[in-house]
Amino acid sequence: MNKQELKNRIIKTIDDNRYSIIEAGRKIYSTPELGYREVETTKTAVTFLKELGLEVEENIAITGCRARLNQNSIGPKIAILGELDSISVTNHPDANANGNIHACGHNIQMGGLLGAALGLVKSGILEKLDGKIDIMATPAEEFIELEYREQLRSKGKIKYFGGKQELISRGAFDDVNMSIMFHSLDLGENNALIGPVSNGFIGKKIKFIGKESHAGSAPEDGINALNAAMLAINNINAQRETFKDSDRVRVHPIITKGGDIVNVIPADVRMEAYVRARTIEGMLSSNVKVNRALKAGAMAVGADIEITEIPGYLPILKYSDMDKHFKENLENLGLKGKIIEGGDFTGSFDFGDVSHLMPTLHPMIGGVKGALHSVDFNIIDEDLAYIVPAKAMAMTVVDLLFNNAESANNILNDFKPVMTKTQYLEFMETNNKVIKN
Repeated sequence: MNKQELKNRIIKTIDDNRYSIIEAGRKIYSTPELGYREVETTKTAVTFLKELGLEVEENIAITGCRARLNQNSIGPKIAILGELDSISVTNHPDANANGNIHACGHNIQMGGLLGAALGLVKSGILEKLDGKIDIMATPAEEFIELEYREQLRSKGKIKYFGGKQELISRGAFDDVNMSIMFHSLDLGENNALIGPVSNGFIGKKIKFIGKESHAGSAPEDGINALNAAMLAINNINAQRETFKDSDRVRVHPIITKGGDIVNVIPADVRMEAYVRARTIEGMLSSNVKVNRALKAGAMAVGADIEITEIPGYLPILKYSDMDKHFKENLENLGLKGKIIEGGDFTGSFDFGDVSHLMPTLHPMIGGVKGALHSVDFNIIDEDLAYIVPAKAMAMTVVDLLFNNAESANNILNDFKPVMTKTQYLEFMETNNKVIKN
């Protein structure tokens, strides 16, 4: 069989199993779980993969799973990824009792991931490919519930708050040469976007430490930690004109604890913040300014401050050769003229960390309506959302691994990682610290 015949088999196989793929995505949508808590979601993925006759490694990073295809091949390995976790949008009509909802489309990613696996396995074309494939369901992409993740870290259950960070540190990508996945996005009249770039960020937890006193009769005896936090936010705002436009800096602090009771001067005030930028250099330089602003707020009222820096995500990088294959497959599937090339996202993805270690592919696919992480986000076209990316990812694997993995090897021969794994982990540790003042 030639390459197109292999792709045609994948297309037919996925079409023949369309309902089971969509049903898996719907089931995951019905059980939204936050990061490192994706027990039911992992079970759904494991069951689906086992029904394909695959051996599945479970709970690869507290939750998550991985199945390995074509492991006897001597060619390069491609990982196809999907994300398990949901977010919290309490007023979304489909949110569960805890306010959790897949308003970022990770249930769609998982449906697409499982569909791609099904297409590769049930089509019977794996023996025609000269390389290995890992199907990997990853936990904890959304960088939330920092206190919970700190508890996991203090117990030695995780080292990093992001799922792909944790998997990198555990060696899950040590034998992987390339990684691919997709994300959902409302693209209006268009159907897909290829070649996006994004911001990275440094996460922060901040504690302002003051002194209690009676707020009515003796406020002069206290040190108001809430005032320190408010001044710090204003200080950050005063820095905004100093950020380079090209760095696309975003800083968004929130106060998570403003005090204890109203008639006591607040002495324990907590904040969380991200410092986002388009480049690593921009992240670091902006973070220095933010820390200075935070410290100045505390100093102004005589409070102490404790800043806990948490390694966030790296900016996502794009690889044009990978994008080219995916675009051609989308066009083969009837999307010609409906594909945007290039996208600028000031949000962040933990897939950015992977993109600094190996060639990656991270397109955006439509079939949804409404902004990500909002009450308006919902699926409007299940075929475009689930089925098209399942086909396109599996077809792209064929492009990369067909004919002695000629295309994959050409990409890898020209590739030089921005960081080695050792350099990456060293960088992560430099941003994993507590600053007291």
